[in-house]
Amino acid sequence: MAEPLKRMLFGLGDEHVIVEPESGQLLHPEALVAFERLRADARAAGFDPLVVSGFRSFERQCTIWNGKASGQRPLLDSAGCPLDTAQLTARQTAFAILRWSALPGASRHHWGTDFDVVDAAAMPTGYRPQLTPDEVADDGLFGPFHCWLDARIAAGQSYGLFRPYAEDRGGVAPERWHLSYAPRARELQQLLTPARLCELLQECGLALCDTVCADIAEIYTRFVQVPDHCYPQTDQR
Repeated sequence: MAEPLKRMLFGLGDEHVIVEPESGQLLHPEALVAFERLRADARAAGFDPLVVSGFRSFERQCTIWNGKASGQRPLLDSAGCPLDTAQLTARQTAFAILRWSALPGASRHHWGTDFDVVDAAAMPTGYRPQLTPDEVADDGLFGPFHCWLDARIAAGQSYGLFRPYAEDRGGVAPERWHLSYAPRARELQQLLTPARLCELLQECGLALCDTVCADIAEIYTRFVQVPDHCYPQTDQR
């Protein structure tokens, strides 16, 4: 694999992303164009979409992962309740982390095609988004915006943006706030193979690396791969 592509695929560099000027977040140029078009429509409907997390580097994802593996960051169960890492096996710890945090090297945020979005128009002064299920529930703070977005995606009017974690498939917890630009994300996912992931993780000395690589087939299917049927059937350009 060519070095520039490897850096893009695994978040080892940020040469492939540009600044979204209103948030300061980094996005893939094509994802930014799609978002700007969607934002214009949303503003006409009374919403104000704001990107709160765009490109995330491999190093940053490692910090999150290792912090949870060591107990320095909270580790949560599927209901959002704290877990005691001291009572878990290495495999249980790894799978608990994966429920809420991407495996370094496998985060779609590495590509800049994926980003987390909230409705700035709904936020009280000084409010800091938490990206929790309660915020994005139909009756939550950002519920009206996401209901509007549901309709746009269903109608094929979201310019190629979709929710890769719209439903619970037994892996990553649903993330209604997470949008992905399908045309480029689909291409990059095809390059992200289990073998390439393990090779990278073994090079960087990730916490629980041996455990992850021993179960990489199941991890890839449950927590990395977004099934093809979840992607929009057209580019929606």
